[in-house]
Amino acid sequence: MKHSILFFLVFALLFTSCKDEVLPKPKAMLKLEYPTAEYQVAGEDCIYTFDQNTLSLLKENKDCSLVLDYPMMKGSIYLTYKQVTNNLDTLLIDAQKLSYEHVVKADNIVEQPFINQDNGVYGMFYEVSGNAASQSQFYVTDSTNHFVTGSLYFYAKPNYDSILPAAMYLQNDIRRIMESLRWKK
Repeated sequence: MKHSILFFLVFALLFTSCKDEVLPKPKAMLKLEYPTAEYQVAGEDCIYTFDQNTLSLLKENKDCSLVLDYPMMKGSIYLTYKQVTNNLDTLLIDAQKLSYEHVVKADNIVEQPFINQDNGVYGMFYEVSGNAASQSQFYVTDSTNHFVTGSLYFYAKPNYDSILPAAMYLQNDIRRIMESLRWKK
């Protein structure tokens, strides 16, 4: 009986002594802001030119394959040039296959066709959402002589929520590259 009364008193004391209301933390969104993009023409020594964000560092490789490095965002856009020599079908299949290799980790892949008839630039932009290795892929071609593929990669293990602001910023740069790309005759 003494144990029952003692237990009841301890329980009542604990139950009534907690008066602080426990509130869950509100959800917070990481707010990263990047400077407004400024562009300059790049690729002057290549068979094609495009607008490059001045925040990026251009690293030139052989055969007009380039890397746009964004140290502030810890990411890079890789551009690969191939000449079309009766192999357009193979180049298109390879570019599409590369984009869909990320389907295992991706939540969704959205295809956005690109057509610029005035400058002879045709292609596809792939926006990848989820924890895939690459958040964006694209290719552009003139359908007869030139073919460029591009991929966005970050230097960290993919965590879609964390890299989303940088991925969106760099996707805008990729669209600008596609829109401004010009073939040299």
